Amino acid sequence: MSSPLTLALELLMTEIVLETVEDVAPREALLDLCLGAERFTKSSERLREGRLPARDLAFVARGLDGRLAGTVRLWNVTAGPGKPALLLGPLAVHPWFQAHGLGAGLMRTALDAARTQGHGAVILVGDAAYYERFGFSAHKTGALWMPGPYARHRLLAVELEAGALDDARGLISPTGARVAQPSLAELLAVEMRQSA
Repeated sequence: MSSPLTLALELLMTEIVLETVEDVAPREALLDLCLGAERFTKSSERLREGRLPARDLAFVARGLDGRLAGTVRLWNVTAGPGKPALLLGPLAVHPWFQAHGLGAGLMRTALDAARTQGHGAVILVGDAAYYERFGFSAHKTGALWMPGPYARHRLLAVELEAGALDDARGLISPTGARVAQPSLAELLAVEMRQSA
C-alpha cells in the first residue's frame, strides 16, 4: 500500500485522456472492482447495452504507471421525444484514488467536453449530494422515466445549454450508434473458410 504522500503525488500526476480501445478491458476490470456485477442490473445499463459511447466523450484517468485509476463515459440518449441529451455513467475511481478529487476531475472533463461539442444536457442516476456540485438536480427530470426500476429522486440532470430540458417528458431512450455485431451467416462463413 502506498504512503499518503506517494498517493498524493501519484494523484497529481494522473492524467485524464480519451479512452482508447486498449483501455476497454482494464476499464471493465475497474468497473467490476468498484461496482460489482450489480451494475449490469441497473436501468442505466439498459440504455448502454449494445451501444457505443458518444463520440469523443469516454475518458479514463491513468496513474504514473499507466494503469487505469478512473473512468467515465457519456452516451447519446433522448430525454423524451425531440430532446437529445447525454447519459453519464458509470463514473468509477479505483479505491486507492478515491476521496482525492479524481472523480470530480473526470466529471469536469466530461461535462466540459460535452459542452464544447454543443450538447445541451446530461442525465444520470446517482446521489444528489455528490452530483449537485456539478449542477445536477431533479428539477427537470420529474416527467422523465427510465426503462426499468430506478429511484426517482436519483434521476438527475444538468443543462449545458439553458432550456435544453424545458418540457422534457417521456421515456429516456438510447440513440447512440450500435456496437457492430457480426451476423450468424458471417460467423459461419468465416468458420467454413478456416476449416477448409
